Amino acid sequence: MGDPKPTTTIDSPAAESPALRDSPQRWWLLALLFSAMLISYVHRGAFSVAAPFMSKDLHLSKAGIGIILSAFFWVYSFMQMPAGWIVDRFGVRRAYSLGFIFWSLASTVTGFARGFASLIGMRVALGVGQAITFPASARAVANSFPQSERGTVTGIYLTGVRVGAALINAVGAALLARYDWKLFFIVTGLIPLVWLLPWNKFLGKWESQAAVTSASTPLKNQTSFRDSLLLLKNRTVLGIFLGFFAYDYVWFVFITWLPGYLVLERQFTPNEMAVYSSVPYLPMSVIIILSGVSSDWLVRRGYDEKLVRKIFIITGLAIGCLIVPAGMVSDKLTAVWLLTISLCGLGICSPNTWTLTQAVCEKKIVGTVTGIQNFGGNLGGILAPALTGYIAHVTDSFALAFLVAGLVLVVGMFAYWFLISDTVEV
Repeated sequence: MGDPKPTTTIDSPAAESPALRDSPQRWWLLALLFSAMLISYVHRGAFSVAAPFMSKDLHLSKAGIGIILSAFFWVYSFMQMPAGWIVDRFGVRRAYSLGFIFWSLASTVTGFARGFASLIGMRVALGVGQAITFPASARAVANSFPQSERGTVTGIYLTGVRVGAALINAVGAALLARYDWKLFFIVTGLIPLVWLLPWNKFLGKWESQAAVTSASTPLKNQTSFRDSLLLLKNRTVLGIFLGFFAYDYVWFVFITWLPGYLVLERQFTPNEMAVYSSVPYLPMSVIIILSGVSSDWLVRRGYDEKLVRKIFIITGLAIGCLIVPAGMVSDKLTAVWLLTISLCGLGICSPNTWTLTQAVCEKKIVGTVTGIQNFGGNLGGILAPALTGYIAHVTDSFALAFLVAGLVLVVGMFAYWFLISDTVEV
């Protein structure tokens, strides 16, 4: 299936740039998207690393730290749709730049926090700024890369998530062992602002060219925020919303409960937990890139892009269902292997969930629908940790909680296969 014909305006800097699609310089854009995603997860994870060093100075309890960590998602989740609309309306370059500045300053000011309330405020502000990352990244890929490269490009910039989380865990602990936590937030918050220089120089050139090219397109084709909200009534958009809810529900079960599950239920020692809760993400990262490359290869071979992406997603979600037997087997290493394979299944899905959205949407609403997608995912992120913990507490086992996760994945498979069909237009 060919790309939908883009509709752009002179007032819409988000206009597509065919010239960049044909230029080798588009790979510099990928490098910028990867580094921005890495930086966002460095800032997102900074408090997690610093919290043990801050707790004594600011009198923070474990429960308080948990609330502060969750505060990031309180507004972040509900900002996804507005952020996507802002990207489509005002352009990738300006929207990402403003979000980047806002969240970087929020991370910096965390170093001046005086207690629980101010930390809550900074985490909420960080979430508001970072709401722009996924919609802007998806729109940039849709604008500047052909459909036969979307999976590869998306897979690569998504590895920035894993690299950023690993980097702040490794380097952050070393810095905090030598320097004050206040200086830690100031340095890690301000230095990454240099990213704005190459970003604005590069995107300023290409988005300006695209806007000039589209000067004759009437303003009436612009999408209002009300129209964006009504997209949820579209069957395909609903499928994207529900399908990604299922994916992210299980992803958040892993990232919030895997360490605790290994210690509480499988009786791993702290050192064993450190290894077995981190190593599974390494093959997952490789699988993400391989999945993107493989799906792109099939698209280049002439296979229908929507069908290819959907098959990869369904296959990955089915493999992810191995989380169910992982909670039932008696041998703890067998459980770890099953959980690792389940994570790799999510890795097969990961780049294709984002590129399928680009494939089924008119380009002027890619950012908006991506925001809807990520809103659904983060609702799963809000629900999964709490429900998993409640079930484990009531039943004194994670087996039923993992069964629920498997059932959610099945719902996601049905949503992706049966609901996503037509191209979404406004």
